[in-house]
Amino acid sequence: MSRRVPKPLITKETRDYLMSTHFWGPVFNWMIPIATISDTRKHPRIISGKMTLALTLYSMVFMRFAWKVQPRNLLLLACHMTNAGAQLTQGYRYLDYHYGGKQQLDQKKW
Repeated sequence: MSRRVPKPLITKETRDYLMSTHFWGPVFNWMIPIATISDTRKHPRIISGKMTLALTLYSMVFMRFAWKVQPRNLLLLACHMTNAGAQLTQGYRYLDYHYGGKQQLDQKKW
């Protein structure tokens, strides 16, 4: 039994897209939100407030870029929307731990 590849997957446009930075850039960029989401299970004392702020602003800038570039890069937009949400979550955890009184409770346990 031979498996046939659907015709839309073998068109020149599809091959060109899959071999472009318009595709591979966002694919590798997904490592940032994946790492951030996995870090939400770790203790908030390891969060860098400066890096979290920088990555939040970075994602917000590139969300606009992904929307404005022609043709629109929706894969990049989705990546940066996810990353902004994850970074904002980490930012909340950072502020809650360092300025919300959680740090004092954590130090009393040790």
